[in-house]
Amino acid sequence: MPNIKSAIKRVTVTEKKTAANKTQKSAMRTAVKKAKASVANGENVAEAVKTAQKTLDKAAQKGHISKKAASRTKSRLAKAANKVAE
Repeated sequence: MPNIKSAIKRVTVTEKKTAANKTQKSAMRTAVKKAKASVANGENVAEAVKTAQKTLDKAAQKGHISKKAASRTKSRLAKAANKVAE
């Protein structure tokens, strides 16, 4: 544990930011899993995919994942959803 006041503050701030980032990243993963499950079941596909795409965009905007990874995942979800819709 650091002794200097500013270093102590940095540790606490980093812990708070890490917790917030983990929460947001977990929510993103959950939304993607729910979208994949709804595509597999064929229920509420459009709504689940839309929600997942929104959370992926937010995650990419905040830097939790890269923009290309978000785009790739969104594309795969849309492709699967379109396959179910046919």
